[in-house]
Amino acid sequence: MNWYDNAIIYHIYPLGFCGAPKFNDGGETVYRLDKVIEWIPHLKEMNVDAVYFGPVFESVEHGYDTIDYKKIDRRLGDNNSFRIICEKLHEAGIRVILDGVFNHVGRKFPQFVDIQQKGQGSGYCDWFQNLNFGGQSPCGDPFWYEGWNGHYNLVKLNLRNIGVCDHLIDAINYWIEEFKIDGIRFDAADCLDFDFIKRVSHFCKCKKSDFWLMGEIIHGDYNRWANPEMFQSVTNYECYKGLYSSHNDKNYYEIDYSINRQSGANGGIYRNINLYTFVDNHDVNRLASTVKNPMHLPLIYTLLYAMPGIPSIYYGSEYGIQGRKENNSDDNLRPCLYLQDMGNENMTLYKHIVKLGRIYRAYPAMRTGAYERMHITNQQLLFKKVQGDQTIYIALNLADYEYDINFGTHLPALVDVISGKMIDVNNGRAYVKMPPFSSMVIVSDDIVNVEPERIPVQTVEEEKETEVVIGARYRHFKGGEYEVIAVARHSETNEELVVYKSVTNGEVFARPKTMFTDKAGEVRRFVKL
Repeated sequence: MNWYDNAIIYHIYPLGFCGAPKFNDGGETVYRLDKVIEWIPHLKEMNVDAVYFGPVFESVEHGYDTIDYKKIDRRLGDNNSFRIICEKLHEAGIRVILDGVFNHVGRKFPQFVDIQQKGQGSGYCDWFQNLNFGGQSPCGDPFWYEGWNGHYNLVKLNLRNIGVCDHLIDAINYWIEEFKIDGIRFDAADCLDFDFIKRVSHFCKCKKSDFWLMGEIIHGDYNRWANPEMFQSVTNYECYKGLYSSHNDKNYYEIDYSINRQSGANGGIYRNINLYTFVDNHDVNRLASTVKNPMHLPLIYTLLYAMPGIPSIYYGSEYGIQGRKENNSDDNLRPCLYLQDMGNENMTLYKHIVKLGRIYRAYPAMRTGAYERMHITNQQLLFKKVQGDQTIYIALNLADYEYDINFGTHLPALVDVISGKMIDVNNGRAYVKMPPFSSMVIVSDDIVNVEPERIPVQTVEEEKETEVVIGARYRHFKGGEYEVIAVARHSETNEELVVYKSVTNGEVFARPKTMFTDKAGEVRRFVKL
């Protein structure tokens, strides 16, 4: 399993985040993007694994009209300042993902300017889609070309041209070599040539085996783009809509249908893809401006973190900030933010998302367990996720009244790690009283809410009980026998992990050492034989 399969991603639209001027006048360089460094402790508190930067390359206006694929936009800084940003993020264990706008360029792209100056004498006439000299462009050029989606300030590239492909791959190589970036998000991926995507994918895999390629796909069969030859992931716009509308319409059947169709435990069409999940981004209205009842915001984020996929937070939405498109402008979706001002926003929502990040990090089943719905009504949803021998239950009540729910469980004791409250379990059934507008993540052991100062000092005998011996056999409290292979350290969090295999079938597992050595109720989880 690769790093991105367990990741929490933080999405920043840099030109907006930094309050950059709307247009690039070619003037002085201003190091606005350096402010990201101030946000690193914030990202760490949220358990963010990677920052996905929207366009950072030199452009004419909004970043999606590229001028130079190897240069940081002067409104954000320069290549040296961005190299330091990448180094600081990597030192903090946070990976870097860039936005690759490879479908189109701006009208000041040098090869396009060459055609404007030399006409048919330019060597770049075949670099652009459907360029011909049989007419005039809407922008007054003595030639016609194809603009992306009818926008002639976005000149569509000809990705069947080997020179264009070489130019773009050379740029990708530059950012990997010089800045050690960890992934690329492909803008307008549904418009890209498949052979181009396959060539980029092969190049990146050879360059960096765990490099992440994610495509922006709005509609269609995600398997066409997310497969071993192309992307590792694509944007999950189907569930983006279902996440908020299932709450607005008080209809959990909608989102449950989509999740089951995509990734259900009994077989989903995208079971082999870890889709990129989100509730808002730089192109759509902020969640807090879309959801009808703000009390539903925490529930939606709980579902985002608990459903199959790679959860992403769009900068500022962790504080419930609002923003809508107005007059065909996206400016309200892409504001300039300062961390010191965020204390005036929705801190309750922020603390909830911080807690979700800790839960996501602590329980493997939360991240990659299979989705299995257990109970559903219009306004209540209960599902479980299972990973190895770990089972977690997620319960949601979007109604304005209490709701009692009970379900069968093989676990002897349960706790809601969002609230820290114990769940009543009797004779194999759990009994839950859900408050209005509430969500729960129910597990057998709470390793999230334990404060360090409340952890008692171990006695010598207790230390012996929690010692892990490599090569020794252990019996799980449910009866299975396992052999410890190694005690490893998580490369990102430095958390100690116990790696062990089943004596019965040889299946290999890993779990945090604290979980391996603690108790399940009154009994030790693993006992050395």
